[in-house]
Amino acid sequence: MSRSEKPTVVLVHGAFADASSYAQVIPRLLDRGLDVVAPAVPNRSLIGDAAYVASVVRQIPGPVVLVGHSYGGAVITVAGAEDNVKALVYLAGYALEKGESLGELQGRFPDSDLAAALVYTPFPIEGSAETGTDVSVDPAKFPAVFAAHVDARLASVLAVSQRPLAAQAFADAAPAAAWRTKPSWGLVSSSDHTINPDVERYGYQRAGMTTVEVDSSHLVMLSHPDRVVELIEEAVRAVSG
Repeated sequence: MSRSEKPTVVLVHGAFADASSYAQVIPRLLDRGLDVVAPAVPNRSLIGDAAYVASVVRQIPGPVVLVGHSYGGAVITVAGAEDNVKALVYLAGYALEKGESLGELQGRFPDSDLAAALVYTPFPIEGSAETGTDVSVDPAKFPAVFAAHVDARLASVLAVSQRPLAAQAFADAAPAAAWRTKPSWGLVSSSDHTINPDVERYGYQRAGMTTVEVDSSHLVMLSHPDRVVELIEEAVRAVSG
């Protein structure tokens, strides 16, 4: 199979992180001859973030395997409706139903440790007298809650370089659920303290995904990159014919 026939893998990061959260996954995918795009998600609203990722996807010639970690799972649920998206891969992520918000899905299950570690900070909204609210993780609690299985020095760097998520993202209802029409794979981080693992399991089971479980904290791409790459490769093979 030629390189041009293989799907491009688009890696969508989640809240409190950026594309560097895929730093261990990207070189492994490149070494396997795959094209990779890892955009910077604005993390301002589910609707706006999904529209941005969809615009990135539309500009990619050929098929796409769309991968989403954490909040990025909600983003790919919506952006994955693009015609050239052939498969979805969820990593410790939210698989929303159409019309469902993050807050609604999370609200069905007991809170994780994240709830008590969040920090709320106002930010200016351009052209408005009102302010928005940024949500981030207390840096002192970040390693234990978000990156328990990641090298401690790296976790301390990640803690102070977070990309916050605007509170609006928790309230937006998903206008589409791409997993209804696209083959999907899901990875549960069974030792996750950021998202209750049952939230991940529920979303994946509801979608009828091929599901695997890894004994990992939330940042599974950094703690178990080989297992993540295996799952992405499985999706790539399935849609490469």
